[in-house]
Amino acid sequence: MQVTLVDRRNFHLFQPLLYQVATGVLSPANIAAPLRWIVERQANCEVLLGEVQSIDVTGRRVLVDGAALTYDTLIVAAGAHYSYFGHPEWEQLAPGLKTIENATEIRRRLLIAFELAERETDIVRRRMLLTFVIVGGGPTGVEMAGALAEIARHSLKHEFRHIDPADAQIVLVEAGERVLSSYPSDLSEKAQRSLERLGVTVRTRTMVADVAADHVVVNWGGGSERLPTQTVVWAAGVEASPLAKSLAAATGATIDRAGRLIVERDLSLPNHPEIFVLGDMANYSHQTGQPLPGVAPVAIQQGRFVAKLITNRLRGRSIPTFHYRELGNMATIGRSAAVADFGKLRFSGFVAWMLWLVVHLMNLVSFRNRLLVFIQWGWNYVTYDRSARLITGPPDAGAPTGSPSIELASPRSTEPPADNVT
Repeated sequence: MQVTLVDRRNFHLFQPLLYQVATGVLSPANIAAPLRWIVERQANCEVLLGEVQSIDVTGRRVLVDGAALTYDTLIVAAGAHYSYFGHPEWEQLAPGLKTIENATEIRRRLLIAFELAERETDIVRRRMLLTFVIVGGGPTGVEMAGALAEIARHSLKHEFRHIDPADAQIVLVEAGERVLSSYPSDLSEKAQRSLERLGVTVRTRTMVADVAADHVVVNWGGGSERLPTQTVVWAAGVEASPLAKSLAAATGATIDRAGRLIVERDLSLPNHPEIFVLGDMANYSHQTGQPLPGVAPVAIQQGRFVAKLITNRLRGRSIPTFHYRELGNMATIGRSAAVADFGKLRFSGFVAWMLWLVVHLMNLVSFRNRLLVFIQWGWNYVTYDRSARLITGPPDAGAPTGSPSIELASPRSTEPPADNVT
C-alpha cells in the first residue's frame, strides 16, 4: 500500500489537553508532534502539507491546493469545530478550544484580564475584568473552569499588588440540567460540588442569548440576566468540518443536524465502499441507535478498524463491521479531583484523578511528550507553578472592542520622582 497523509497543519495535536495550554500548565509542543517525525519509519507513507479544496468522487481524485491526488481508498477525518448556534459573530468574542492558536489566544485574554484589573481604579470595571464566563458544562468546560479557578486562587496568589486574584469570579454556564450530562447523575453532582469548592459559580438550565465585548446575556427560569465580563470561553456544541457538506454533495450521503456524515456499519459512505469517514465527522448510530460521542477513543478505534478492513480487502478476506468498545469517560476538575465512569465501576476524587493522569499520558503520541508532560504535572502539583503563563502576540491583538490599551505612556520627563520608580 502507498499511503498519502494530507493535512493543513504539519503536526498532530492531542486536543484533550488543549485546556492546559490555555491555562499555562503546558506549552503547545508538549501536546503536539510533527507528522513527518511520527511516520518517518513508515517508508510507504508520504506526508503533504496542504488544504483539501474538493473531492472528485467519480474520478477518484482529491484536489489539494490546485494539485490532484488520485486514490483507490479515501479516508476523511477532518474533525469538527465549535458551533455558535447561528451566531458566527460570537466566535471573535468567545473563542473555543480546538487549535493551538485558540489555546494561546485564550491564555492571552485570561492573563491580560488580570493585568488590566491590576491597573484599574474603578471598582465596577475591575469586577467586570475579573469575571470569566465559560459556556458549556461538558468535559472541556468543566476542566477549563477548574483550572482557571486554581490559577486565580493559587498560581497568581502573590504576584499582584493592587488586586487579589482570588476575587476573580468564574461562571460556568450550562443549558442542560446538570454538568457532564453524559455521565451518571451522581458523578455530575460530585463534579459540580468540586467546582463550587474551588469557587466556581455553576449556572445550569441557563442559555446564552447574546455575547458582546463587555457582557454576556443569559436566559434562565423565564428571565434574562446581563453578566458584565470581557473574557468568555466557548465550550458548547460542535459541528463537523465544512468538508463533510462538500463530500455529502459529491456522494449523495446524508448529514445530520451537526453536519456529520451518516456512515455504514463499516464506516464507509452509502454506495461508496472506497470512501471512509472517521472521528467527529462521522455519525455512527448502528451500535446503540445514537451517534457515538466525539471523543478521542472513538476516533482511535475507528482508525485501527479501517486499517484492518483495508488489509482484509487486499487479502480477499471477509469485511467485519465496526463495534466501539466503551473504555469509560473521565474528566478532571482540579488538583486531586476528577470523576471517572467505567460502567459498573465509578470513581471520584484522588483515585479518579490518578486514573485520568495515567490514561492521558499514555495517549500522547510520543514518549518525549509523555516525559515532558509528566515532569510539568509533577512540578505543578508540588508548587502550583504554571510555567507557560506567557502573553504572546501584541497586547491588544484580538481584544474585544472597547478594551483599554495596556501600553504604558512615555514619561514626560527623563527623571522620575525620587519617591517613585516606574
